[in-house]
Amino acid sequence: MSYENSLEFAQKMDEQDELKAYRNKFYMPQVNGKDCIYFTGNSLGLQPVSTKDYLQTELDDWAKWGVEGHFHATNPWFAYHEQFAEPVSRIVGALPKEVVVMNNLTVNLNLLLVSFYRPTPDRYKIVCEAKAFPSDQYALEMQVKCAGYNPGEAIIEVAPRAGEYTIRQEDITAAIEQAGDELALVMIGGVNYFTGQVFDMKAITEAAHRVGANCGFDLAHAAGNIRLNLHDWNVDFACWCSYKYLNSGPGGVSGVFIHERHCNNTELPRFAGWWGHEKESRFLMEKGFKPMKSAEAWQMSNAPVLTMAAHKASIDLFDEVGMDKLLKKQKELSGYLEFIIDDINEKHLDQSTGKWLHNITPRSWNERGCQVSIIAEGFGRPLFDVLLQEGVISDWREPNVIRMAPVPLYNSFTDIYKFGKVLTKAIQTS
Repeated sequence: MSYENSLEFAQKMDEQDELKAYRNKFYMPQVNGKDCIYFTGNSLGLQPVSTKDYLQTELDDWAKWGVEGHFHATNPWFAYHEQFAEPVSRIVGALPKEVVVMNNLTVNLNLLLVSFYRPTPDRYKIVCEAKAFPSDQYALEMQVKCAGYNPGEAIIEVAPRAGEYTIRQEDITAAIEQAGDELALVMIGGVNYFTGQVFDMKAITEAAHRVGANCGFDLAHAAGNIRLNLHDWNVDFACWCSYKYLNSGPGGVSGVFIHERHCNNTELPRFAGWWGHEKESRFLMEKGFKPMKSAEAWQMSNAPVLTMAAHKASIDLFDEVGMDKLLKKQKELSGYLEFIIDDINEKHLDQSTGKWLHNITPRSWNERGCQVSIIAEGFGRPLFDVLLQEGVISDWREPNVIRMAPVPLYNSFTDIYKFGKVLTKAIQTS
């Protein structure tokens, strides 16, 4: 697409946008009494206007029915989680039986590691990305320790090469092949939280399986952001949060994917709870765990209905729009953001002075989603603070990275154009 750094161009693009009406379906925070430019959907998505009504329905049914709401509520609580199987499976590219919504992200990651990290004296190593999100690092470290192994020996971290910011696929493959018969698990964030790099999950899964290892992904920055085909890629397991691109509120529930072949394996070790027990005999309260033949078997407790109601408000919007339309606009929006940053570099900055906006997110569409991460060379935190004061809510990561994610459901081309004007003013005063 041929972009222009002009208000007229941005407004024309917004007018042609088939998703423009969805901006009004979200609450936009304000700064200094005006709608902000919100670029942190990769950290906490905005609240759908409908969320309050979805929550109120459950509160009203709780008041009306009490415990009988489990069976007589508008959305009976006994099976509340089941209504997510179809729409969530379409977001992540799975069969409905392969997904379930439950718990929070790191809780689910640890539950999945119980099943898919099964170390032996000969096969106990894990390949992961260097500087993964801290919760992932901690979960892997403690799983290794609980199994009686030394994390320093068992965990193999793949890092970017010297002078680079993203990890090369060939380096991930090489680490997997080098670990070989000693490798028990590959566990990587599908989209790197710092750079926005999208990893080739299909190729990574294939490499892991070639050496006999399981493969799973933390999709916190991927679900609702990029094209996922978890079933067809033959991924063993995955989990994600719902409060970023999926707009389900702070600390919202998490989603889980477990491939069909594992769902059907009732002998696979797991931590058990009564909501994972086969539904037909769950209330007989008998001894002996009998897992369901679906991802639901990893459930331990009944659904947190109020939190899930907020999740449903957003998931219904996703299902109404569909990932195809979201991904089309996402590319156009993030491409325009890159263009504006490049234009500012060309017109207002000189790399030789040490002040430069260095885009560290891959330019290839196969390796990126909404997020654009820039190093504010020579500026530091004061530049970010000026942006915030001027109504741009973005995300700062030490030592000098500003992360931005123009989200197709509620961001506009005019947002990006206005951001460019604010950024131009900010770099002249910082």
